[in-house]
Amino acid sequence: MTSKIKSSSRLTAKAARTFSRRTLIKHAIGVGAIATGGPWIVRDAFSSSGKVDVLCWTGYLPEAFLKDFEKSTGIKTNYITLGSNEELINKMKASKGRGYDVITPTVHRKGQWIDLKLTQPWDLKKIPNLKNVEATFRKPSETWIWDGGQHHLPHIWGTEAISYRKDLFQTEYGKLSFGDLWLPGVKGKVQGRPHSMMAGIGRYLADIGKLPPFENAYKDEDSMRGIWDEITSFAIEHKPWIKSFWNDHDTQKSNFLQNGCVIGQTWDGPAIELMKEGRPVQYLAPKEGAFAWLDGLSMPIGAKHKEQAHEFVNAIYTAKAGAQMANATGYNAAVSGVTALLDAKTKAAFESAYPGDALDRLWWWPDEPNWYAEIRAEYRDQLIAA
Repeated sequence: MTSKIKSSSRLTAKAARTFSRRTLIKHAIGVGAIATGGPWIVRDAFSSSGKVDVLCWTGYLPEAFLKDFEKSTGIKTNYITLGSNEELINKMKASKGRGYDVITPTVHRKGQWIDLKLTQPWDLKKIPNLKNVEATFRKPSETWIWDGGQHHLPHIWGTEAISYRKDLFQTEYGKLSFGDLWLPGVKGKVQGRPHSMMAGIGRYLADIGKLPPFENAYKDEDSMRGIWDEITSFAIEHKPWIKSFWNDHDTQKSNFLQNGCVIGQTWDGPAIELMKEGRPVQYLAPKEGAFAWLDGLSMPIGAKHKEQAHEFVNAIYTAKAGAQMANATGYNAAVSGVTALLDAKTKAAFESAYPGDALDRLWWWPDEPNWYAEIRAEYRDQLIAA
């Protein structure tokens, strides 16, 4: 398993070096004309009726896409939202993999899902539109191969970086740092998700030479504890800076609009939604590089509507569907040809969030085995309880 995890990390890191929105622009004309219209292939009476139960991140399935999918296939989507990988894993463990046909785990959680054995392989022959997905994103998902097949397909990529109220805090690309969350002027006005905010501290301290490279924390338990002991000490000392912890999409927005937060470590989607609404919020990659992730599509072992699940996934892999999602949320589709279909506000927000060499500096979350996730939870709980 160790070799598989390392292989996945290398592939994901390679994706960070080779992918940018410019990649999509290059493919927009050549591939977009084919990908935009489908095909959404309906093969038999079973897959052209009924429903599909999807447990997916908030905002990932816009109403326009769901209406188009039902009109084209006759399949109704029961869309249940979730806010974290931990919530997803807990739901699947509690139900023993039943109750849903499609779920959306993040690619770097592979080590945990191998051990859970709660997913089943996709029949790739039933997903012809997979060819529309950028090869950069197909490769990390292809490391999820066990028990005779591939258990993960790419869906949406995004980042976690710094958002701030630009009417109350001023900075610029190349100057902004994860360390800015701990400046004296923002004490009591910071928001973040506990465990990833602590990872941001680790990368900040490594960047200024006070810790080894944060990647070293994934080598083994001793290396992790040596690094996370220092992270936790720093985080607890600076807990008075934290106004609010978040663990879902909508809380990040309300923290800026209603709860008095001025700056925070957030996902790109919620902040870009606010930017497009004209709110005084800016999302920007820090000089250390934004955290990057790839969410995917998996089928639980207890899926009841397998044919409909395959039709659903196939429908996602068109430029039109990708643009519907990106225009609605600010996240980024894995399919080619999307850029040509984005609205002006979405394009402008993306360029504002990732200026200069920001896309070349993305820092992809490494694969997380169970031991890492369990120990990290210990340190997270220490911060929360402090």
